Amino acid sequence: MSIVNTENILNLLFSYNPWWQTGIIKKEFDKPMRRFAYYEAEHTLMHPDIRRTVILCGARRTGKTTVMYQLINSLLNSGVPQKNILFISFDHPLLKLCTIEAVMEIYRTNVSSDENIFCFFDEIQYATDWNNWLKILYDTNPNMHIVATGSASPVITDKVSESGLGRWRIIHVPTLSFFEYCELLGINVNGLPSNIKPTQMYLRSLQEQTDIFNKLSMLQVHFIRYLQVGGFPELALSSDDIYAQRTLREDIVDKALKRDLPAIYGIRNINDIEKIFLYLCYNSSNIINVQTITKEMEGVSRNTVEKYIDYLESANLIYISPLLNVGTKQILKAQNKIYIADAAMRNAVLMKDDITDQPDELGIVAETAVYKHIKAFYYDDATNIGYYRGGNKNKEIDIVVQSERFRPILIEVKYRDQAKINETDAIVELANENYPNLVITKRANDFGECKYGTKRIYRIPAPAFLYLLGFVEQQKNK
Repeated sequence: MSIVNTENILNLLFSYNPWWQTGIIKKEFDKPMRRFAYYEAEHTLMHPDIRRTVILCGARRTGKTTVMYQLINSLLNSGVPQKNILFISFDHPLLKLCTIEAVMEIYRTNVSSDENIFCFFDEIQYATDWNNWLKILYDTNPNMHIVATGSASPVITDKVSESGLGRWRIIHVPTLSFFEYCELLGINVNGLPSNIKPTQMYLRSLQEQTDIFNKLSMLQVHFIRYLQVGGFPELALSSDDIYAQRTLREDIVDKALKRDLPAIYGIRNINDIEKIFLYLCYNSSNIINVQTITKEMEGVSRNTVEKYIDYLESANLIYISPLLNVGTKQILKAQNKIYIADAAMRNAVLMKDDITDQPDELGIVAETAVYKHIKAFYYDDATNIGYYRGGNKNKEIDIVVQSERFRPILIEVKYRDQAKINETDAIVELANENYPNLVITKRANDFGECKYGTKRIYRIPAPAFLYLLGFVEQQKNK
């Protein structure tokens, strides 16, 4: 007898949806802290006029499923009939053997035939022909609302462009920002002005700046731990940092490399992609030369290296930072910089349990954290985020943000005790006479304006800068 039958699938559905019988969601599923992605998803899902399917993309264990459970709890609390809310994880072996059509038919026949239903599809990329079925469900069920998650962003994005244009909205769920990390651990900074903007601190009086940074100085010690254990919610809450790193290595990185990517892309030689990821961990925040990697990876072609780097980006394990031409919107074809998507991934893979006394390592992971925050902060805008390198001496600016809406933002990360900036540095040479031109520093009291002729640079400590980015996001959701 086939294991793919109505009884087995129905039993699985009841297991996934205990609220069909209890009317409530388990407390351990409904985490109290709402992330920024939750508010974006809720706004899209419940919009009164514009109907869109919500697609949540992100690495393993970043909280995509938690966002779905929080949305389900809100629906239950708002009076939506409990059997009109369907949750399915297509990561389950049984559901990998059948289609969305078959599952929906069993649900419709045996649980709810109501038209006004809410469907939550976890790990949608494992479902057969999922993009076409989401399109069919959207087009033929005008009262159906759908939220789905996927761990491979470009795969999801490609399918959206093929069949979901105008029907879906992709929301990225990165690892915890530093602000969210502090919120999760109950670390609060009180008394901050509600209209504060980290890129415009120079507009405030020196006394106001001093008061604000004095309040934020207590974040320094927490920021060091954040750089070490990273932004995975479950691990951030652990009291055993070394075990948390091991869990990160085995349960998140290894599963992505050895299970998710091979399943999605049909990778046969898992060792090759593991070796390439290891190389990128050692060289995070550096410009990557594909030819150099090819030479180190004996027996691996350049084409395979390039392809696997794209796969790693698709699995949200790395960020690719392109070379930008400051002053234009052009993205130049040149060598990219690579950042590991969360600094703690690098620490875990390289087994660096304690980097507090390693200035170079702290500098690498701090730059990685800054890039991740900038990427997450501006992801929903038409914004290019990359780096600059050029001029007679091939000088570099770590991060450049370009948009149609504002002047380029130039950011140099100098996470060290003595963060010197010279007049000949690229950030000074290319700086606009007006802000924002930012240097991200280490010490809590290393802030304020520095003038270089008519050009101005603003120095701001890394913990304060990253916390304030999240604070701004929080104000939007109030």
